[in-house]
Amino acid sequence: MSSTAQAQLDAAVLQEGDAATGRLERLFSRLFLGLVYPQIWEDPVVDTEALEIAPGDNLVCIASGSCNLLSYLTAGPASVTAVDLSPAHVALGRLKLAAARRLPDHAAFYQFFGRADMAANGALYDRYIRGSLDAETRGFWDSRQLFRRRISVFQTGFYRHGLLGRFLGTVHLIARLGGVDFTPLLAARTLEEQQVFFDTRIAPLFEMRLVRTLAGLRVSLFGLGIPPAQYDKLAADGGGDVLPVLRERVRKLMCDFPIRENYFAWQAFGRCYDPAPDASLPPYLQQQNFEALRDYAGRGRIVNRSLTDLLAGEADKSKQGYVLLDAQDWMNDGQLNALWAEITRTAAPGARVIFRTGGGDDILPGRVAPEILDRWVYDAEASALGTAQDRSAIYGAFHLYRFQG
Repeated sequence: MSSTAQAQLDAAVLQEGDAATGRLERLFSRLFLGLVYPQIWEDPVVDTEALEIAPGDNLVCIASGSCNLLSYLTAGPASVTAVDLSPAHVALGRLKLAAARRLPDHAAFYQFFGRADMAANGALYDRYIRGSLDAETRGFWDSRQLFRRRISVFQTGFYRHGLLGRFLGTVHLIARLGGVDFTPLLAARTLEEQQVFFDTRIAPLFEMRLVRTLAGLRVSLFGLGIPPAQYDKLAADGGGDVLPVLRERVRKLMCDFPIRENYFAWQAFGRCYDPAPDASLPPYLQQQNFEALRDYAGRGRIVNRSLTDLLAGEADKSKQGYVLLDAQDWMNDGQLNALWAEITRTAAPGARVIFRTGGGDDILPGRVAPEILDRWVYDAEASALGTAQDRSAIYGAFHLYRFQG
């Protein structure tokens, strides 16, 4: 699996460029073989509203941490097929689907994936989940790292693992060096309090020499899953400097939504989900959605393939929704056209495509062939609304296209 996955990742990431960029791209590709995102950083509530999921819909998505895959299933579509080039992401998605079917109740499911830091999770895995996994996935979670099974990450704080978990750990270290404690932010009760915290405690960090130096290194954002090509797009939005772009994204995450309603901010600044009984949670972790998730988990699947390759094997006019995350920011024109040719062939009338971009502009016009793109209509109003409502705040824009047939 590793050699095949590595070849797929290389094909997705490696672009034609200078030697230094090529070395960074190869490093990024190898890092992506492991866990990058313990939690997905696209807001599934925004996605679900834009997709207008109906009972007969067949959806395809890129999985990442699979919070989206499971959240879409709570809406009761006919199927959701997810793809990911990271074998670790595939194993995580399959673990979540099996746990939704096998764990005895919502309390156990939340303990495993919401808390993800309790010693008893090892016993839950062995008793309820392990036996229902396919051999490859079971082998992944049973394999030993530093004398402990890989599944033990759910006993020691899963959301502190992976590239993103380590990146956030570094952010907290830098914050401590700058004398910042995030506790007052997490306790804030008004947007005004959150804005004051950003202005007085966070904005000065962006003037630190260490922060400015790190921001100038393309490798520094690998922990956010940002390859060199996407880093360059972010820097272009900042007039050649990525730092003002990062500053604005942090401000939006910290200030534009009530902290009690934004589980992305809690993960970034608290490194966990809010423990309050009425906490903000991803839809798949919410108690009121658990029975629906259990009922529909069998309609979800995840495979270690590229989306273009998956769609090449699907029937004409068979899909109603496509979720591309920010993968197109990685692609050259040939890859974009190959993907959209398959999307257009497999799209049913009225199908919807959603995606994010690191920058603020739609990247498709002028790059995807007119004979393909002209069959789709860009929904500017819904795209602007999705951009404004996306609580993760990490992307420049959200985009929605509708198929006209």
